[in-house]
Amino acid sequence: MEMRHVAPDFAVSPQLGAGDVGLAAAQGVRAIVCNRPDGEGDDQTPSAEIAAAAKAHGLAFRHVPVRSGAVTDADAAAMAEALAELPAPVLAYCRTGARSITLWSLAQAPRLSTPAILAAAEGAGYDLSGLADRLDARGAGVGAGPPARRNAHDVVIVGGGAAGIATAASLLKRRPGLDVAVIEPQDVHHYQPGWTLVGGGVFDRRDTLRAMHQVMPAGVRRIRAAVAEFAPERSEVVLEDGERIGYRALVAAPGLKLDWDGVEGLRETLGRNGVTSNYLFDMAPYTWELVQGLRGGRALFTQPPMPIKCAGAPQKAMYLACDAWRRKGRLGSIEVEFLNAGGALFGVSEYVPALMEYVRRYGIALSFEHRLVAVDGSSKTATFETPDGRVTREFDMLHAVPPQTGLDVVRRSPLADAKGWIEVSPETLQHPRYGDVFGLGDACSAPNAKTAAAVRKQAPVVAENVVAALDGRPPCAIYDGYGSCPLTVERGRIVLAEFGYGGALKPSFPSWLIDGTKPTRAAWFLKEKLLPPVYWHAMLKGREWLAAPTILPAAPTPHEARDACDFAEPAPAAAEPKPSVLAE
Repeated sequence: MEMRHVAPDFAVSPQLGAGDVGLAAAQGVRAIVCNRPDGEGDDQTPSAEIAAAAKAHGLAFRHVPVRSGAVTDADAAAMAEALAELPAPVLAYCRTGARSITLWSLAQAPRLSTPAILAAAEGAGYDLSGLADRLDARGAGVGAGPPARRNAHDVVIVGGGAAGIATAASLLKRRPGLDVAVIEPQDVHHYQPGWTLVGGGVFDRRDTLRAMHQVMPAGVRRIRAAVAEFAPERSEVVLEDGERIGYRALVAAPGLKLDWDGVEGLRETLGRNGVTSNYLFDMAPYTWELVQGLRGGRALFTQPPMPIKCAGAPQKAMYLACDAWRRKGRLGSIEVEFLNAGGALFGVSEYVPALMEYVRRYGIALSFEHRLVAVDGSSKTATFETPDGRVTREFDMLHAVPPQTGLDVVRRSPLADAKGWIEVSPETLQHPRYGDVFGLGDACSAPNAKTAAAVRKQAPVVAENVVAALDGRPPCAIYDGYGSCPLTVERGRIVLAEFGYGGALKPSFPSWLIDGTKPTRAAWFLKEKLLPPVYWHAMLKGREWLAAPTILPAAPTPHEARDACDFAEPAPAAAEPKPSVLAE
């Protein structure tokens, strides 16, 4: 829990879990206010669970839900009423705390000066300067419109994950001094490719994170907030407190949604009853705990329909678990099954033979076209939808991967395609309808694998094309769909799958060093020892090792073309036209 004190009787926090309520009570909190509507995000504990936890600890609870990006005067009045009626100190929370502190500020405006309110918010780590006019108006007892728009930045980047930070670094490498703002609510940056190795007992999860300020490039302005709305027709994004941020160019890299509620009962049993997932930072250690503790029974590993983040991760968890059981002499007592919603083990056929060798070695049963639809943790059963109807499997361990979609804020925006992803040209990563918008990473519609390796290639392309757009030039950098999936088939060996659009193989190394179609120790060394420092110290720093973009020859501008015509020698008299071979 991250509780930020705003005043002696009031504090704010990002999203709370039920376990955080006891911590709040231990710090003297007497009431909790939830400012987040239920069902807003997949990271959200339902308000009823927080209310129940509050009651168990003797705390008062009030739900004052406010839609992200649309804090009204009526909302402020409801918050003021709650603060007047609840025992203090009060802890209010939403997704990031921004809505809660905005509501508190508007509620205090009739009795506190605007400078005092802004100073209190700044002391808690929130910049509400864009709210000043509205605070002044409420203090004067008159109605006010939405917060004013801040001065536009040259480039606004939505998302402080791998895609957003790498693009910011690549932009500043090309144009130092560029006015770049990154909108990111989280204070921690995760190296997500390491979570599989955490779940396999190889990495400590502490090695997969850094404080956000450590990875944010120097010279970038960070806006600690969440985006509630994309408004490309106005070249703006709207923050969850209603503030509007303008831009000359937008880079949208907000990530995707892990839809835990897309599988009935999964969220409720995750982290207990033998149910785990390496797709969550907090769950990866539980995966390794289950692997170490299982001595017999049935272990199920699932994969949802595509697209998903790192398509090889579901089976990587399985191979590492099987290898650990083999080393301890337990594999023969454990029935392992891989239940895949798709119809193939891996989407690029050249890598399937090596993977099938390990499937046979570990005695894994493959079940295709099996989509996980429900989990009952108490009975330890999982239900799958198949072409022949629903089937249920009992389990002692279940590694579940949730279905994945575009974020809600993306799906309801003008930037989205029909499937809910940020629509981009697969080559230039520029939006087809809004030329000042670019997308990359897990959120974009390009038909590539959603991996950190893809981002490593995409970020320089986007940076090059954003600079071109700022200069009034057409995009000139091309992305070939490159993605990589280091498939950890055992501890010490990896099948290094590298491919581009259409499944074309895109090896980075000569076959005598690393043959990607075979399991090699060299690929394991690359994954375990080299790729983490490459991520932290190269990719996120704008050092484009093996990632320089392909640049198309620049077309002449109309001015250059006109000048060329002015200085050209007179054309000779027209000759009799010859038939064209292209016409035949």
